[in-house]
Amino acid sequence: MLVDTSGFFSLHDKAEKHQAEAQKLYRERRFRLTTSYILAEYVALALMRSLSHGKVLAFSAEVLTDATIEIIWVDKALHIRVVELMRARKDKTYSLCNAVSFVLMRERGITDTLTTDKHFVQEGFVRLLES
Repeated sequence: MLVDTSGFFSLHDKAEKHQAEAQKLYRERRFRLTTSYILAEYVALALMRSLSHGKVLAFSAEVLTDATIEIIWVDKALHIRVVELMRARKDKTYSLCNAVSFVLMRERGITDTLTTDKHFVQEGFVRLLES
């Protein structure tokens, strides 16, 4: 499964209503994928929602050293494919971060995502956490 920004937030924030479900799903899945854009977006979201700076960075460091999650670092070639997808979906309000996920999920045959984001459903993927 792909772990999206809201999935990480649900795992990390004890006040998040999806935390128990997110933790259960995270433990059950053997394959976990995320991207450098998701990690950057997570830090911005968590700090914006007033989570402790130290805890946000500690969680981020933990993800970076977690051998059970593959992190895809977005390069120029991937970014170009993402921009092409966004140009083809002019009627959508997808973020660049989400579009990266969509391209990678299609390329890797991944259908499930640990997220509350409706855009994954709009693009035909399975959202594992209801918003």
